Amino acid sequence: MKADVWQQHSLLQLAEVDAGLARVEHRVKKLPEQEELDRVRAELVAAQDRSAALGIAMEDLDEQVAKFESEIDAVRQREDRDRALLNGDSVAAKQVGELQHELETLERRQASLEDSLLEVMERREELAGRRVVEVAAVDELDTALRAAQHALAEAVADLDRSRQESLTRREELLTSLQPDLVDLYERQRARGGQGAGQLQGRRCGACRLEIDRGEMSRISAAADDEVLRCPECNAILVRAEGFKK
Repeated sequence: MKADVWQQHSLLQLAEVDAGLARVEHRVKKLPEQEELDRVRAELVAAQDRSAALGIAMEDLDEQVAKFESEIDAVRQREDRDRALLNGDSVAAKQVGELQHELETLERRQASLEDSLLEVMERREELAGRRVVEVAAVDELDTALRAAQHALAEAVADLDRSRQESLTRREELLTSLQPDLVDLYERQRARGGQGAGQLQGRRCGACRLEIDRGEMSRISAAADDEVLRCPECNAILVRAEGFKK
């Protein structure tokens, strides 16, 4: 295949643009802003889970508080009734002892219930304090999450602009290149390699491997407009201006 020297050097520019596009795509997948967002989001979810678990535990304790308070209220009502009976005139002498014994039992029961209620309320107060800390952490992480999302959006926008500029430049170069040269270049890229590289001394700019002396003799003997291929990677091999045959 033949192609003017300027066409071949334009192909090198196309290869540089494509390499830039590949770097952009790699950066999109490895953005530090994305990693930071993922980290903050994970910490936020963990803090939310801890806060929710504490909230559930506090609700359970609230139920226990309500139960103890109800039982204490029932005991007090029973005590009030027994005392009213003792203070009345309708209680037989035989019942007085029974009522007094029941009052003693009720007082012990009330004291036990109040101790249990105090323990539950202290436990709830402890959980409430821990939940305040977790809620504050959730708020802080939520703010950090929004900041991380904004930073990621800006980074992605920058890469999108860079990608679009490169794609525009790529289209400009493609329109200036002869179709058969572009086809050859694209076929090479489709195989997973670099489409073209500049000859640098005896080294191919695409695969970075040195070319043996026999192949270099063939390259040296080729006409300037001859489209050459790297014998190692098969990329289009573009000779630098001033290359001596």
